[in-house]
Amino acid sequence: MKQKLAAFTLLEMVVVVLIISILFLLTIPNVAKVMDSVEGVGCEALTKVVDAAIVEFKLDYGEYPGSVEDLVSAGYLTSDQLKCSNGQAISIADGHAYAN
Repeated sequence: MKQKLAAFTLLEMVVVVLIISILFLLTIPNVAKVMDSVEGVGCEALTKVVDAAIVEFKLDYGEYPGSVEDLVSAGYLTSDQLKCSNGQAISIADGHAYAN
């Protein structure tokens, strides 16, 4: 009698692991999509931070910075803020920040 009980328990464990595996495989593509969305929103937020630094630079120096390196050298940005998390570089054109 104990042998049948052990086999039944093993069968239950296999079924549970199979169900968990299927659920895991179904959620992986959704997680990847969310991560891409988060990186895009993060890049937009970084361009807004750079836009704010551009305005501060303009108020302090009376002219727009020529590049993001000018903002870094003036202390408005750090070198970590020159690129988005998805690898796009931040550049300045016409007084606004853009991700390339």
